[in-house]
Amino acid sequence: MPNAKGKRRQFGSVRKLPSGRFQARYPGPDGRLRPAPETFLTQTDANRWLVRTEAEIIDGRWQNPDEKIMFGEYAETWFRERDYAATTRERNNSALRRHILPTFAGVALGEITTPRVRRWRADLVSSGVGEPTVVKSYQVLRAIMNTAVDDGVIQRNPCRIRGAGTTKTPERPFLTVDEVFRLSAAVPSHFCMLILLAAFTGLRFGELAGLQRHDIDLDRRTVSVRRSLAETRAEGVQIKAPKSAAGVRTVAFPSSLTADLGTHLDTYSEGGRTGAVFTGARGGLLRRNNFRRLWLKAVKDTGLGNVHFHDLRHTGNTLAATGGATTRELMQRMGHSSVRAALIYQHLVNGRDQAIAAHVDEQIRKARPEKSPKEGEPGGQSGT
Repeated sequence: MPNAKGKRRQFGSVRKLPSGRFQARYPGPDGRLRPAPETFLTQTDANRWLVRTEAEIIDGRWQNPDEKIMFGEYAETWFRERDYAATTRERNNSALRRHILPTFAGVALGEITTPRVRRWRADLVSSGVGEPTVVKSYQVLRAIMNTAVDDGVIQRNPCRIRGAGTTKTPERPFLTVDEVFRLSAAVPSHFCMLILLAAFTGLRFGELAGLQRHDIDLDRRTVSVRRSLAETRAEGVQIKAPKSAAGVRTVAFPSSLTADLGTHLDTYSEGGRTGAVFTGARGGLLRRNNFRRLWLKAVKDTGLGNVHFHDLRHTGNTLAATGGATTRELMQRMGHSSVRAALIYQHLVNGRDQAIAAHVDEQIRKARPEKSPKEGEPGGQSGT
């Protein structure tokens, strides 16, 4: 501030060291005289640092360097407060404990710099850690440091490595309608409808595994997603509500699947209103690991190459998009998060969702020749 003569009072002081660099010192709010954590190449740089430090003190943003917050303790609290889905919690916990804490647990948050983060990431890569794991670890570290910025613990997130938070994965394939039916014919009839619904509604494996009989409306040709099955090593199998409001939704399915789905319900699904629509080969819960063997065999037998079950969801999204669905309609149909957080038990009544299903239905009819399958089997038209 200006003194009686109109000159601005100097905050702190700068002196030249024998090394030729400049040291800045300043009085903290507690009255103690402290040096800057680093020296400076020029006196101008030192004075600029003092200006910024004075502004931090005035604005209440100054952090006492003697009261260090260790990353390990902060990260543990941060992780406990996250409301993750079961599978996300397990994946992020693994990244934190295996790849982040061993390096940063004993380091103060304010001492984690961009060069330090860059060296940590380079060490992960050079040690043979896979790219997806390196990316996930970086994302978790960046999220923790973002929260530290929001909490006022640090002033700037040091995770500023361009491209480090994105993984370079090849675009996944989508199947033609004919390929979908080839896959469905290659699995035991118990799972035929699982393949068809995954491809023509875009539901996730966990959402399909969590379906109950009352979620299927054959008259309206809709499937309601109200829960999802998740599997983790730590917590085993869990059936929970979808993570977001947008995940709770009602999706129309093509009318040409109605009879097949009715047959499946009569033949393979559990009884009762809350009976599981899809079960395992022996009647228990449908689990991803148990189904994987059958899936890999079907992919091999059909010669479709490296196709994942999740590619069926991609197929459904692509078919809906080619049917003229808008971005909003795609987000709703696929259960993606949206700005409308109140989208719970969503019912699309504007007719567009049925139109999307009708477009998919038309492609099915073109790709699926008329045939006379055995009575009562999926693919037949006699079951209800």
